Amino acid sequence: MAGYPDRNLSVRCAVSQSETATCEKSQRGSPTATTSATTVNSSVRTREYLTTAEIERLMAAARKSSRYGHRDATMILIGYRHGLRASELCDLQWSQVELATGRLHVRRAKNGSPSVHPMQGDEIRALRRLQREQRASSHVFQSERGGPMTPKAFHALFGRIGERAKMPFPVHPHMLRHGCGYALANAGHGSRRTCLSNDRPSLS
Repeated sequence: MAGYPDRNLSVRCAVSQSETATCEKSQRGSPTATTSATTVNSSVRTREYLTTAEIERLMAAARKSSRYGHRDATMILIGYRHGLRASELCDLQWSQVELATGRLHVRRAKNGSPSVHPMQGDEIRALRRLQREQRASSHVFQSERGGPMTPKAFHALFGRIGERAKMPFPVHPHMLRHGCGYALANAGHGSRRTCLSNDRPSLS
């Protein structure tokens, strides 16, 4: 499908210093969960993050899932690259997206600080295509009825995509955010390192 590399997805989680610390903390599997939906349960799943290979797997399954496959794969890509919560992803508006300059203005939930993230070429191409193909709206990600996607609907959609991808455990959207933190920590970038610089590493 145009706009996405089928293999060797290069992932650079574009989060700020304070956001990196938060993501790293969340991916370690703290026993205190914000909601029952994301509670670590060893009988259900052994971890609360997704690897780059698993993101590729989910995106591939999303593209094949329905007529909205491009939208679904783009949501996964943007959510993972920028460590977004489901609510932040669903609330994303075109006014926050600078396609010409490749910048994403992120408004954090839960009293988080707003920030500006760089976008990679495949993200820009995917968003341009999405903008062309869907009806005009202030929100980037729309439901089948044309309204903004809700976190509840995305949670259900993400679970179905996980089943189609034959993931070995149930998945939920917050694992995208945890996965971004895991990727940063695994690459050796602690909370003092910003990934907004031009030399931010490849996490593929």
